[in-house]
Amino acid sequence: MDFIAHKREKSSEVQPLDVHLSEVGALASSFAQKIGISDAGLVLGLLHDFGKYSKAFQDYLNSAVGRIKPDEDEFVDAKALKGKIDHSTAGAQYIWTQLQTIGAAGQGELVAQILSLCIASHHSGLINCIAEDGSQTFLRRIEKGDDQTHLQECLQNVDTQFMARIEALVDGNLVRQVFEKVRATVNLPKNADETLSKTDAFALGIFTRFLFSCLIDADRLNSAEFENPLRMQQRLGQQAWQDWTVAIDRFESFINQFKQKRPIDGIRKGISETCKARANDPQGIYSLTVPTGGGKTLASLRYALHHAHKHGLDRIIYIIPYTSIIEQNASEVRKILEREADPYPWVLEHHSNIEPEQQTWHSKLVSENWDSPIVFTTTVQFLEALFSGGTRGVRRMHQLANSVLIFDEIQTLPINCIHLFCNALNFLSKHAKSTAILCTATQPVLDKLRFSDKGQLAMSECSELINDTNTLFDQLSRVVVNNRIKIGGWSEQEVTLHALSRYRESGSCLIIMNTKAWAQKLYVACCAAEGSDSVFHLSTSLYPAHRKAQLDLIRERLEQGLPVLCISTQLIEAGVDVSFASVIRFLAGLDSIAQAAGRCNRHGELCDANGNYIKGQVDIINPDTENLGMLKDIAIGQEQTLRVLSEFAGSDLLTPEVIQRYFQYYFYARSDDMEYTIKSNQAMRDDTLLEILGRNSNNVGNKNEARRTSGKLPMLAQSFMDAGRAFQSIDAPTKAVVVRHGKGVALVNELCRLAKEFEPQEYYRALKEAQQYSVNVFPNVWAKLLERDAVHETQEGEGIYYLDAEYYSEEFGLATEPVRSMDALLC
Repeated sequence: MDFIAHKREKSSEVQPLDVHLSEVGALASSFAQKIGISDAGLVLGLLHDFGKYSKAFQDYLNSAVGRIKPDEDEFVDAKALKGKIDHSTAGAQYIWTQLQTIGAAGQGELVAQILSLCIASHHSGLINCIAEDGSQTFLRRIEKGDDQTHLQECLQNVDTQFMARIEALVDGNLVRQVFEKVRATVNLPKNADETLSKTDAFALGIFTRFLFSCLIDADRLNSAEFENPLRMQQRLGQQAWQDWTVAIDRFESFINQFKQKRPIDGIRKGISETCKARANDPQGIYSLTVPTGGGKTLASLRYALHHAHKHGLDRIIYIIPYTSIIEQNASEVRKILEREADPYPWVLEHHSNIEPEQQTWHSKLVSENWDSPIVFTTTVQFLEALFSGGTRGVRRMHQLANSVLIFDEIQTLPINCIHLFCNALNFLSKHAKSTAILCTATQPVLDKLRFSDKGQLAMSECSELINDTNTLFDQLSRVVVNNRIKIGGWSEQEVTLHALSRYRESGSCLIIMNTKAWAQKLYVACCAAEGSDSVFHLSTSLYPAHRKAQLDLIRERLEQGLPVLCISTQLIEAGVDVSFASVIRFLAGLDSIAQAAGRCNRHGELCDANGNYIKGQVDIINPDTENLGMLKDIAIGQEQTLRVLSEFAGSDLLTPEVIQRYFQYYFYARSDDMEYTIKSNQAMRDDTLLEILGRNSNNVGNKNEARRTSGKLPMLAQSFMDAGRAFQSIDAPTKAVVVRHGKGVALVNELCRLAKEFEPQEYYRALKEAQQYSVNVFPNVWAKLLERDAVHETQEGEGIYYLDAEYYSEEFGLATEPVRSMDALLC
């Protein structure tokens, strides 16, 4: 029998099973080499589909692709059997059987569990070692009957030379190689009196997930490249073409041509030169603390290019909180580094919120794996690569190794993910050859957390790239922050009058509020008083291309000296390159206020009548009513800001000393929220993701205490799948919907008509473009839209939705009822 792995959709060509296993093994081996265990990756690839050597699976597959006709004896109903023939357990059982008894004190058991867990999970996402009810999920899978896994039959059917290759690898040397890496990663107990710490148990889980990522990406990549061989040519071509010296030469040429127009430009140049010099430092975790407008994006890119070249790193990944900043920064970097004659692009943007949740053959073709020299992605995508369930996000995790990771606006990191983030970043830095740069004007104290035993960042020696941040903040001080908090708060009429007053006296004013409801009603009030030509509204209810068009118009008017009054939610305050003469900020966390101040006199361009530089005015006000019931971060941030305002009355609130004090207060107040508490309706007991992705000590099925007293090493006890279901990198998960507005009309039509199986490249192009015309919708709003039949699936089963045009307002964006101008229902 000819054993096959896949049949090409567009032709009758099949991929032999041994070819698929060998090619996946080679890819997984190269990925696993990033952490020094290439043989482990090779074994995972060679055995992941070992169960396909069974007659049951081959009959199913040959029936599905038409090689067995309905009138033949071997024919089976492939459609009915899809997903029901187990082909992933056989390889896991083989590794477990061969390795579990090797080594002392359970070394072989631990290594066997890590490797077999990856193979058993390669279609579902990492399975539980122990389920939330205490059942031994992993062992139950390993003990599955041969009548279901067909291991013995597969061992008889496999080619003898191929099997000899596997047998030569799956031995004591493999156990020693993997165990030595585990021991280098984790402080394993040395005697029966010691237990595995929270952070070490978590690191063991992250180590396992990394290997899983190597296998998943190798498998998905090989399957996609068999279906479309052009993909492999492009991948290998880009890898051969990429040369950091080309990017460095282009960047340095750009810097040398840059002309200094204002005093601030000289300061920015000094920051950039410092970053270039520090690029020669050893790898590690560093911070770049620069006031807003100090040129962090280009300074950090300069550092990253030179650092990647010096240390032979594969890629630079920018992790940014908001898609609006990604679009802006990626565009700027493209202009500097890319040329029309380049055979491949330098920059990849990945912030798809409309990628299908379920991993289908089609979504394998359109999903991305960050295989590009410079990647711009979101904090959400980064966290999902590390902690989400399934196989879609995790395939990108191994790309975080051997890279420069630049975290822009690191202060926006979700509070509930802080310990998870710190532990994961420590692993990537210490054990996966990655360097991290934490960039912000408001540096959080992630290396000084209240509960250090739960994990905090291990910063490098001399971790701050800028030596004298206090002097730098003095030099770049361009605003005066005015505390205008008053008892009882500001009424809507008072806010309106103050906004109009600042706007009329300074020529441009930005007002940032905490809620869409306040932004919408203030916009209506200001339009009524001033007219709509110079009044603008921004919020996340507008799709990205719409927001970009609004911002472009705002920038154009500001550059021409035309009046602008902009009412916005906080989306504008972090990283958006725009400069107003005055800013009003509703009371929030001091980090948000500092970021808002960065949109005022950003380039130090304000002058008095005599041409002398002057500072912009930033007012902090408190509204009389504000619904923050779902916005805990803002509410607690307000409390700690009031504390700092009182403590540092009369001082400059934007200095590093004051910002650090604010974060000390804020993190102390939020310390119980930092390990991702799992709500009672998500598990059978109250717990945290940090715990169930680590020791899982609250689980009644955990046997590691008994192993400890018997002198054996601990086994993996994580509830990986339960954690994946519970994890959401943002507290309120959103769904993306494409808006039939502007170019979105044509894109929706394309997504509805394109044949998935036969036009994957066109579909992928339309899907990628549709990101710019999609809005993220919270569950309560999604429910209202469903109730009104306002959202529809583009094609059945794709998981991609579009919005009826009448539910989108030109002024306010997505609405929950049909709208006319300014009639959008607040949402």
